Amino acid sequence: MADYEVTLSGSKLKEFLTRDDGLQGLVEDVLSQVLEAQMTEHIGAGRHERSESRQAYRNGHRPRRLYSRVGPLSLRVPQSRDGGFSTEIFRRYQRSEQALVLALMEMVVNGVSTRKVTNITEELCGASFSKSTVSRLCMELDLRVEAWNERPLNETRYPLVIVDALVIKVRKNKAVRPISALIAIGVSETGHREILGIRLGDSENEASWNSMFSWLKQRGLRDVFLIVSDAHQGLKNAADRHFQGVIWQRCQVHLRRNVLGLTPKSLRAKMAGLLEKILKAEDREEAFRAFGLLAEEMGDKAHKAVDDLENGLEDALSVLILPDKYRKRLRTTNMAERLNEEIRRRERVIRIFPNEDSAVRLTGALLAEQHETWSTGRRYLDMTDFLEWEQEWNRENMEISGQDKMKAMPA
Repeated sequence: MADYEVTLSGSKLKEFLTRDDGLQGLVEDVLSQVLEAQMTEHIGAGRHERSESRQAYRNGHRPRRLYSRVGPLSLRVPQSRDGGFSTEIFRRYQRSEQALVLALMEMVVNGVSTRKVTNITEELCGASFSKSTVSRLCMELDLRVEAWNERPLNETRYPLVIVDALVIKVRKNKAVRPISALIAIGVSETGHREILGIRLGDSENEASWNSMFSWLKQRGLRDVFLIVSDAHQGLKNAADRHFQGVIWQRCQVHLRRNVLGLTPKSLRAKMAGLLEKILKAEDREEAFRAFGLLAEEMGDKAHKAVDDLENGLEDALSVLILPDKYRKRLRTTNMAERLNEEIRRRERVIRIFPNEDSAVRLTGALLAEQHETWSTGRRYLDMTDFLEWEQEWNRENMEISGQDKMKAMPA
C-alpha cells in the first residue's frame, strides 16, 4: 500500500479523546481519509478538480462494516462510475484480524468459553454473532487458508528449510489437550523467505514430523540441502528419512541455553564466554580447539554441561561448511522463533482453541499474511554464491562417493 498523508486537527483529536468510542472514531477517520486518497489516485483528480489526467468520475459512497479489535468500524467506501476502484484496506485486514475474531466468536457460540472470554469477545468485536454468521465467515476464511496451505511447492526449489513447533491448547474430546503446530519456512533459490505450511500433530514426535515432511514432499518440496531446527531426535530421524543426505544444523541458541542450564550458576558467566569462542569460530578446527580449552577448564566443575556440549557440538557446527556470508542467519532458528512470538501474541487472547479447525484458521491466517509479506518483499539472502558453491560441493561429494565404491569392489 502506498503512503498517504492524513491530517487531524487539534479540536478533532480532543473530541476523540473525550469520547468513549474515541479510538474507533479515530481509526474510522484515518481510514476514511486513506480511502478518499486512494479514490483520488484512481481517478487522477481531486474532488471537483478539473484535470487533463482525470480517468473517471466519483459516484457516491457505499457503507461497509469492518470488525476490528477497537470495535466495529462504519466506513463509507467511495465508488467510481467506471466501477474499477478497489482498495487493499479490506483485503489486507482480514486474514489475521478476522481469524482472531472468529476464534473468539466460536468459543461463545459453542458454549465452551468462560464469562470473561464472552466479555472480551463483545468488547473486541462490538457485536454479537449468530451461528449462521460464524459459519459463513468461517467457511470463507477456511477456503482461503486451505488454498494457501495446500499450494504446490514445485514451482521453485527451497534448498534451505527452517522448522519449528509451537505448543498450543485445544479442546478435544471434551478435554483441553496440548498439541503441536508444526511450521516450516523455506528460503527459495531467489533468496526470498516463504512459509511452506503448517500442520497439527498430537505431539512433537517422530511420527508427527514424518507426517509433516511427507506432506511437504507430496506438495513438491525437493532437493533440500540444509535443515535448521532445535535438537529433537525424532525430527532429525524424520528429516534423514525423507530428505536423504540433507545436512542438519542444530540451533546454536538452543544448544547454548541447554549447556548454561546444566552449568552451576556461579560458573555461567565464564561458561558463556567460552561458548562464544566456540560458536563464533571461523572453521571447525578453531571451534574444536576452543572446545578443548573449555573442556580442560570446566570439565571437573560442570561435567554435565561439558558432556551435553560435546554431544551436540558436531551438529551445531554444520553451518561452517557454508560460505561465510550465509552462516549468521542459518546457525539458529531465530527466524522461526520470532514468527512463533507473533502467533503467541494473538493466541494469548484466546488461550484455549475450541477445536483444531479454529487453531489452523488463526495460525494459518497469520502465517499466510506473513508469507505474502516475505515472498513479495526484499530478498532475505543473495543466493548466487550459495548456488555456485552448492554445485561444487555436490560434485566433490559425488567424486568421493564414487571413489569409495571403487575401493569397496572386489579385486
